[in-house]
Amino acid sequence: MAKVGRPLKFPTVEILQEKIDAYFSECERTETPLTITGLALALDTDRITLMNYENKDEFVNTIKRAKLRIENAYEIRNINRGNGGDIFALKNFNWTDKQEIESNINVNKSSVDELIKSIEEIKGE
Repeated sequence: MAKVGRPLKFPTVEILQEKIDAYFSECERTETPLTITGLALALDTDRITLMNYENKDEFVNTIKRAKLRIENAYEIRNINRGNGGDIFALKNFNWTDKQEIESNINVNKSSVDELIKSIEEIKGE
């Protein structure tokens, strides 16, 4: 069956990895912070297209590893500076600063009946 749609910008994992490595090397050389959009620009694509490559079996590990390296850079900057921008960026990597509390309350018929009776007594009924 013939493939439908536009051909991939990066036909192989090796070509994509080469370009990703070049981006990381350039950032290190120029002391530029690593970012997802910076990576997308270096790959001459947009952020959404870059993230779509993560849905392709042959590219998933390459993109995940690149994202993890960028996430690590944000985490290190946040530890060193406590910058709100870095915290915001980490939230885009599914980090959270909220607490979730789970509670299980068991209510049986007799406790509901007692509650109704108490309310009626308060109302004077």
